[in-house]
Formats: sequence, structure tokens, C-alpha cells
Amino acid sequence: MKINNTPKLTLFHCLNSFEETASMFDGCEMKTVKMACSSMTKDVHLLRAFEAGSDAVLVLVCSDKGCRYAEGSIRARKRVDYVKTILDDIGMDGRRLKIFNTSAKDYGSIKNIIQNTILELEIIGPNPALNHFN
Repeated sequence: MKINNTPKLTLFHCLNSFEETASMFDGCEMKTVKMACSSMTKDVHLLRAFEAGSDAVLVLVCSDKGCRYAEGSIRARKRVDYVKTILDDIGMDGRRLKIFNTSAKDYGSIKNIIQNTILELEIIGPNPALNHFN
């Protein structure tokens, strides 16, 4: 299934795992949510991003051993994994939610993450919940 409209992504990120540059967002509409630590990623916020129209949600966190707050990225990963199971259970496809360990200066990898997400959305299609909420 091909997306006819520009894909909408929401990107949650730790201040230490991502530095925003407009060129990273070519080919998509992006909303970014900055957090002091990825441990602040909450289940309800991830789900609300989909309810608000995101086709995919990305969570960028520090490396597991590089988190300044000890276990922030580990906590975020547990929450993301939990929400992925919810998405699968309700028929939205857990592949729409992804978490990556990144470094703020690693522009190439982050741009690849975004571009690969856009390509995957061409296969899995737009957010199916939008038909229910609009």
C-alpha cells in the first residue's frame, strides 16, 4: 500500500540523543518532542501521537550505558515495547513505533532512520486509526 499524502511522524527524543536540522525531515511532516531524558517517554504520550495523526512514532534515546540518568533509555525501551504490543493487539501494527539508540551528532544515522521509516510506511500504509478519529 502506497501512502498518497506526506507521511506524518512524531519523534520523541532525549536532549542528548538528537539535534534537530530541517534537512533530516525531507519527505515527511515531523513533530518533535524534546525531553530532558528518554525515561520521560510515557505510554499515553506515544498512543496520543497516533491519535493525533502520526503514521509512525520514533523514540531516540542515548545508548544504554551512556544515559546521564542511569536507566532512562532502558525504561523508555520497556515502555515502547509495551505500546508496540498494544498497537499489534488493536490492529495498528507495532512496526509503526520504533526506538533507537542514537547520538546527537550522528546526523547520518538519524537521517537514515527517518528515511527507512518513510519507506516502511509505503508498505504498511497510513495510520488506520485516522478513519475512526476524524
